[in-house]
Amino acid sequence: MTDSPPVRRSPVPPSDCNLWKAFELIGDRWILVILRSALYGLRRFDDFQNELDIPRSVLSNRLSRLVENGLMEKREYREEGQRARIEYPLTKMGQSLGLSFTALTEWSDHWIGKGSGPLSLRSKTTGQKLAVALVDEHGKPVRKDDVETVITLPSRASRQPRN
Repeated sequence: MTDSPPVRRSPVPPSDCNLWKAFELIGDRWILVILRSALYGLRRFDDFQNELDIPRSVLSNRLSRLVENGLMEKREYREEGQRARIEYPLTKMGQSLGLSFTALTEWSDHWIGKGSGPLSLRSKTTGQKLAVALVDEHGKPVRKDDVETVITLPSRASRQPRN
């Protein structure tokens, strides 16, 4: 087996890469664990704080960033006999991270959990365990050896100037 020559540059510059931009948006450790808990259904400040043992100022800052970036919304609620409080439900944008987190869970169960984890997804209809997979636009699974990367960069004229 021969090694391929080293890659000297990514095929897509960071300024044009949406994955890079996503990492900038959600790549902070606290944001990731807040999103993880929110995907499980948490949405109240005290619940996040108690579960994550995160400093209140850090939690407040990260929740503000998540709201500002459109992943969560800030909504008032009131329990009977209590003062109004704020909750932070996920927006559709935040909820759509579920598949990415499921893929990362599958990866971490395999590599960190040595093949197992505390939860799995199953089909309600068949009871079969579910896995994250690539499918074509018609929903048909695609073999790994049938996948190619196609790079489409904006033309030089339409690119934003770099600062």
